[in-house]
Amino acid sequence: MEIIRGVIEPSALRGRWEQLKAERKVRNREAASLLGVSEGQLIASLCKTAATRLDPRFPEILKSLQNAGRTMALTRNEACVHERVGVYEDVSHEGPVGLVLGPDIDLRIFYRGWSAGFAVDESHDGGPGRSLQFFDKHGQAIHKIYMRDEGARGAWEQVSREFAFGDQSGTLAVETYTPPVKNLRPDEAVDVPGFRKAWAGLQDTHDFFGMLKKFDVARTQAMRLADRQFACPVPLDAPTQVLRAAAKWGVPIMVFVGNPGCIQIHTGTVKNVQAMGPWINVMDPEFNLHLRQDLVAEAWVVRKPTVDGIVTSLEIFDSEGELIAQFFGARKPGIPEKAEWRDLLDATFPALIGTRQ
Repeated sequence: MEIIRGVIEPSALRGRWEQLKAERKVRNREAASLLGVSEGQLIASLCKTAATRLDPRFPEILKSLQNAGRTMALTRNEACVHERVGVYEDVSHEGPVGLVLGPDIDLRIFYRGWSAGFAVDESHDGGPGRSLQFFDKHGQAIHKIYMRDEGARGAWEQVSREFAFGDQSGTLAVETYTPPVKNLRPDEAVDVPGFRKAWAGLQDTHDFFGMLKKFDVARTQAMRLADRQFACPVPLDAPTQVLRAAAKWGVPIMVFVGNPGCIQIHTGTVKNVQAMGPWINVMDPEFNLHLRQDLVAEAWVVRKPTVDGIVTSLEIFDSEGELIAQFFGARKPGIPEKAEWRDLLDATFPALIGTRQ
């Protein structure tokens, strides 16, 4: 999507948006694309009518939601949408990194990617109701939070008042999004023996990114260069197969979906798995997942050594090598991975069995 740089006159944009909604049923993200603006600019145009721009004290805003009752948290990227119902609990931050560690809402937040936020009320026209919506400098959505508890309306209104930004003009200047140029190193330039030794010596899953940086390899390149005992390619419909198997077997899983500003995690079982066109969906009461299966360009089962034993994941990537989602067996730090998760993967992808050592 080409995003317009600069300022859009709010009333004109609202008028074009209202006309579009009268012609067809369209979500805000799609409407923004059709109107040639970013979604952030579209929402900004509602200021003084149905939205309040918020002061960029984002950690404080999220911490204030601990009194906002049950919510629906939404984090997405181009290929996948992750929705989880719950309460914002155990909210903290250290510098530009934030955490929400409740049993239901589980987030890793990177505030450097956050640029603008809005309190929005779309309930007047049958829309999704009250929400807080946060965008990056390109006007692309990072994280959204929807009110589910009407009894907490006062807490939501207090957020709008307490964190109201000084400028409520309804304009939002954004930067044109330019995909980063990826200068992938040739495989022969990589210290492959050293890289494989470092992978075998991992002590924590969080050390994986540092290892990639040390050896200057992209994530999908790392999969190709790794020993097959640690990274094995699987069919592109692997997410569909794994979600259906997890639902059938009742195996609790973890689903990570993110973007540069936020990673959202679901831990628990999945039950209602449905395919709709190119989408594979989880439609459970507390957790929804919507994944564009046709945008999956690579799928790998990945094994990372830790002090608690091997941790196994299914990792899927788009055509640009960007991570779409990760699937793990449900576990907590300090507790070994459950055998039922490995058994599920072995049963789904029998070729994996011969790659383990």
